[in-house]
Amino acid sequence: MIRFILSFFGAIFSLVTLGVFMVALTIGGVFWMYGRDLPSHESLAEYKPPTISRIYSGEGHLIDEFAKERRLFTPSGEIPDLVKQAFISAEDKNFYTHQGYDIRGIAAAGIEAVRSRGSNVRGASTITQQVMKNFLLSGDRKAERKIKEIILAVRLEQTLNKEQILELYMNEIFLGQNSYGVTAAAQTYFNKTLSELAPHEAATLAAMPKAPSDYHPVREKQRLLDRRNYVLREMRENGYIDQATYEQERDQPLRSVQNGDFESFRTALPPRDYFTDEIRRQLSEDFGEGEFFTGGFTVRASIDEEMQVEAAKALRKALEDYDRQRGKWRGTGKTVDVALLADEDAWRSALSATEVPRDVDLGGRWHPAVVRDIGDQALVVGIEDGPADGQVPRSDIKWMKGSFADNLKLGDVVLVRAGAEADTWSLRQVPEVQGGFMAMDVNSGRVLAMQGGFSYQDSVFNRATQALRQPGSSFKPFVYAAALDSGYSPATIVVDAPIEVNTPQGLWRPKNSSNKFYGPTPLRTGIEQSRNLMTIRLAQEVSMPVVAGYAERFGVYDHMGPFLANSLGSEETTLYKMVAAYAMFANGGERVEPTLVDRIQDRFGKTIYRHDQRDCVDCLSDRLGEGQAPRIVTNRERVMDAITAYQLTSMMKGVVDRGTASGTVKLPVPTAGKTGTTNDAKDVWFIGFTSNIVAGCYIGYDNPSPLGRGAYGSSLCGPVFQDFMEKAVAKYGGGPFEIPPGGHFIKIDRFTGARLPDDASGNYVVAEYFRDGAEPIFGLAYDGGFAMGSNLPLFEEVQQAGQQVRTSTGEVTTVGPKANFGTVSSGGLY
Repeated sequence: MIRFILSFFGAIFSLVTLGVFMVALTIGGVFWMYGRDLPSHESLAEYKPPTISRIYSGEGHLIDEFAKERRLFTPSGEIPDLVKQAFISAEDKNFYTHQGYDIRGIAAAGIEAVRSRGSNVRGASTITQQVMKNFLLSGDRKAERKIKEIILAVRLEQTLNKEQILELYMNEIFLGQNSYGVTAAAQTYFNKTLSELAPHEAATLAAMPKAPSDYHPVREKQRLLDRRNYVLREMRENGYIDQATYEQERDQPLRSVQNGDFESFRTALPPRDYFTDEIRRQLSEDFGEGEFFTGGFTVRASIDEEMQVEAAKALRKALEDYDRQRGKWRGTGKTVDVALLADEDAWRSALSATEVPRDVDLGGRWHPAVVRDIGDQALVVGIEDGPADGQVPRSDIKWMKGSFADNLKLGDVVLVRAGAEADTWSLRQVPEVQGGFMAMDVNSGRVLAMQGGFSYQDSVFNRATQALRQPGSSFKPFVYAAALDSGYSPATIVVDAPIEVNTPQGLWRPKNSSNKFYGPTPLRTGIEQSRNLMTIRLAQEVSMPVVAGYAERFGVYDHMGPFLANSLGSEETTLYKMVAAYAMFANGGERVEPTLVDRIQDRFGKTIYRHDQRDCVDCLSDRLGEGQAPRIVTNRERVMDAITAYQLTSMMKGVVDRGTASGTVKLPVPTAGKTGTTNDAKDVWFIGFTSNIVAGCYIGYDNPSPLGRGAYGSSLCGPVFQDFMEKAVAKYGGGPFEIPPGGHFIKIDRFTGARLPDDASGNYVVAEYFRDGAEPIFGLAYDGGFAMGSNLPLFEEVQQAGQQVRTSTGEVTTVGPKANFGTVSSGGLY
């Protein structure tokens, strides 16, 4: 009997042992089979999640951000324990004790699935398993995926510590509203940092990983509230909060940005504009679009926010003034179904969904509105975020050709701003004409402001950096720069007379804009009055390959065609390049590269780009004596002789003082610049500078067409420059242009180029800067031309070769058969 009992239990033991062995073998076989070709988990140790790239102004204000997934990476050590505890309580309360999987959790999930007959299947995944699913596996609920998940989780636990795993989880997890990771979610739902979250807010975030769309704070508010309170109970059960805290936090209402309880962080961000979009475009080229949108860059922009507002205002005002002078109403081209006008909720909903610009602030913010009634003396409009019966008086459309009824119909979507009279509104429209504006520091190249059009939301095309247009006469300073470096001076005489040029297209007879000829004229007057014929003759003398070389050296073109017409600015370039080139005139001839970015840091805070490479001597010294200051030492390339740069600047100052820009540009500090108007006034320009800031404006139609009578660089772009620079000078100041060593001043008659006594005075006197050893001495003449003394204003008509003329020095000279015209110095032909 005993033998039988022993034999019976021995058999049972053997069977159990064999069964256990077979189960273990089966499980082992399954895990071996599924574990063979799994992806490597070791790459997670070098985790670099897609992270937001953020752009800050020079004052440190967040002004824009770019991301495919809105994530703000936060190291585990910077995530508050409260937030960690909330997620652990909600998702994996045994996180710190298990080895990657939780047998009790799996068993509980299995029992619940059996009880519910499969209707309630919960994942029972640990945080470690969720990490593996999110990073390396699909999200399906098949048993095969679960097995792989457990295998990888065990391997990950052997590779990373718990805090590293938690860091992966809390930065990767999707929490709705395009928010990835807890830091971005805290900002999205509460506009708070992690350290500012209360326990009930941390519990709200921890309630969402289960299914963010099922716990929307508005649509599923009660469901989210219940789940939040469940998380709070778990936090109490796990000892993370006490009973009193639990009860206090449980009784808090569910508040969120989406419910209007907090201001959205996006409200604090200004609307995206041309400046930050240009940073995106340039950095996407430099680093690759994928890296920029996912690399977590911290970009310190060069923008001056105050000056950017002024730039937008100045350009918009000029464009709108020009548009309203034309008197044509175009509107937005958008409409709301007339049948909706009787239902306020309906038309407001339709209006809010209509794509029209909402980023314009000119004389007040512009609002979308819909025409609800058209009268003879007033127009009734329903205004987005405003009254349903706003009144536009008849007096507001004096600029417009026709009446309300002639131009508008019911349901038209229009733009309005507050009117001059109380409780009235004013009709507005985005101009058809467009333009660009840019301002930068002449010494550092930092772009302070950039406006690429009237409204970014209306057109993202940046006319400051992307529009290729003819610069017209604003190109002429490069011709004069080449001449000055070739031995000419501002007092050199050039004949302003008819000229004919043979071209492959036929005989070209260029003219001055006035259709007049002015005879022998000093170089200075040529640029001050923008004389085309003088510029062409000068380009011939210097040679167009030399002029093209100068334009390329200054960065205006990569490869400029050496054609004579290009001396008048007929080859297209951008405002961005022209303004940067003018900065080199202003800073004394040193190369400066324009930049919209001061510094870039990677996701770890390491500086990977810094624009200003100049050395600051003694900046870190604590031994500077009284009155001493650190020095900025530059090793920048010189692109132009310093004396040439000053001579050219002095001549361009004359453009503003008494030349083509004198009627519109009147700043309280010395200012130089050049106007530009192309054939038929299809493009108009003005670029000018003070001792520290250069700014430029371009205006024209996107599809080039004449701007009409009275359209000049001075009349359209001059006021833009003036309006902006008034504010810039008030903020940044300005002073005399720096005079380089190696030269001296001589008083010259600006009408004749003749030398004057040192005590001469009057509006015809100008002090020109000559290189030492290069002074004007006497005049020459040519057949049928004129003789002019360079020391006194002396004109003698020359009838024939061999004629004797007296120069201003009292000498008598004989006119040769082909004598050159001009003034001569000891340094050569001027």
